[in-house]
Amino acid sequence: MPKQHYILLDRDGVINHDSDTFIKSPDEWIPIDGSLEAIALLNSQGYQVIIVTNQSGVARGLLDEPMLEQIHAKMRRLVSEKGGEITAIYYCPHGADSTCDCRKPKAGLLKAFAADYNADLTTIAVIGDSLRDLQAAETVSAQPILVKTGKGQKTLIDNPDLNIPTFDNLYDAAKYITSRHTA
Repeated sequence: MPKQHYILLDRDGVINHDSDTFIKSPDEWIPIDGSLEAIALLNSQGYQVIIVTNQSGVARGLLDEPMLEQIHAKMRRLVSEKGGEITAIYYCPHGADSTCDCRKPKAGLLKAFAADYNADLTTIAVIGDSLRDLQAAETVSAQPILVKTGKGQKTLIDNPDLNIPTFDNLYDAAKYITSRHTA
């Protein structure tokens, strides 16, 4: 069986526009220009796309898991319409004060993915817009990549010493990854 290649993506602020009031319904889930095409581009070059996302809105009672599933169904449908596919979605439904091991910056979601897919995280790029995404990647020696969408610009300003690949958006990151590596 050929070796599988994966890319891990945060959701809010990377694929879709983030909201300080949380994404609570499919109507509020609006893709960032080029993000759906970026996933299709990654897929076309042999990468499987995995979403790893904190969704504390569930713990806060702003949405329930069936509603979260509806949001993810919309995301999958729109990605599919662009010729792409999301292989799996891992999410943490817990709040910021939780002691769970899945809420980024902890690496539980990444470790769960690695266990499920027998994947070597040290060879995998993790694309996010917040410091906690990057910290989760670094915890497991994955390859963090920052996008300036969502909270990315603020992350860059607040952490000027970050020494990682940084791109304007997911599409630019996908072009970089696919130009460097063919899966």
